[in-house]
Amino acid sequence: MKYSKLHLAKQAISHKGFIKKIPDIFRMVKMWKKGEYPMRSIDIILPLLGLLYVISPIDLLPEVAIPVLGVMDDIAVLSLTIPKLIKEVDKFLLWEAERKHTKIIDAEII
Repeated sequence: MKYSKLHLAKQAISHKGFIKKIPDIFRMVKMWKKGEYPMRSIDIILPLLGLLYVISPIDLLPEVAIPVLGVMDDIAVLSLTIPKLIKEVDKFLLWEAERKHTKIIDAEII
């Protein structure tokens, strides 16, 4: 087979510095779970489910039975999830940078 899931996953993670943003993804999910980062649940759950679908051995259209369509469904899922996840991480990084620069200093009014 010309394209395998491993090959597709390697191509997807090379998308616009995805590897560099993996720690940011974990930090974003952690802060979202704590309730510190305001984000809609669907904006993080759908991309993560899409990545899990591509990584998992279970497919709606298996590559063994339907070679071309089996790979195409994985490509479609990756083409939708990776950019969405990168966009959310970029929003998170902007939010985090703003949060660091707007620290409130304890002061006394005289």
